[in-house]
Amino acid sequence: MQKDILQNILTQNQFTCSFAFNKVTKDNADYRLNPQSASVGFIYRHIAETIHLFTTFLGHATQVRNTTMGDTDRGQGKDIEESRQMIDKGYQIWQQIIETTPDGQWLEMVDTPFFGKVTRARLFSHVLFHNSHHCGQISLTLSRGSNNSWAREGKASK
Repeated sequence: MQKDILQNILTQNQFTCSFAFNKVTKDNADYRLNPQSASVGFIYRHIAETIHLFTTFLGHATQVRNTTMGDTDRGQGKDIEESRQMIDKGYQIWQQIIETTPDGQWLEMVDTPFFGKVTRARLFSHVLFHNSHHCGQISLTLSRGSNNSWAREGKASK
C-alpha cells in the first residue's frame, strides 16, 4: 500500500508539472520575468538536474552534473530536449526508487547538505515540492515574461 501511495503522489507531481513542462520550447527558453531573473530554459534545466542530484543522497549514482544549483543563468538551459529527457529519466528513477525501497526505509535518515539529516520520505517530498515550485515559476514566466531582448536593450519587461 505504501508504495502505491508514493507512486500516486509521484505520478500526480509529474502530471501537474507537465502543464508547464509541455509549454517549454526552444522559442521561449530565453523568456524572463525581468533582467535579473533566470530564464525559462535555465529553470527547466535546474529541475532536470536536481531531480537526479537529489537521488544521490539515497546512494543512487548519476552522471548528471550540476550546472545550475547555486549558479547564475549563463545560458545553461538552451538544450530543451536534453532537459526534457533528463526530467523524464529523473521521474523514472524516482519510480524505481519507490519500487525498490522497503517500506521501513522511508523513515530512515539520510544526510543532505541542505537540510541536514532528514528521512527519505521527507527528501522525496522536497523533490516534489521543488519541482512544483519551479514549475510555477516557469508558468508565470511564460504568461508574464518576454524574451531577453528587452534585457539586452535595457528596457523594462512587459
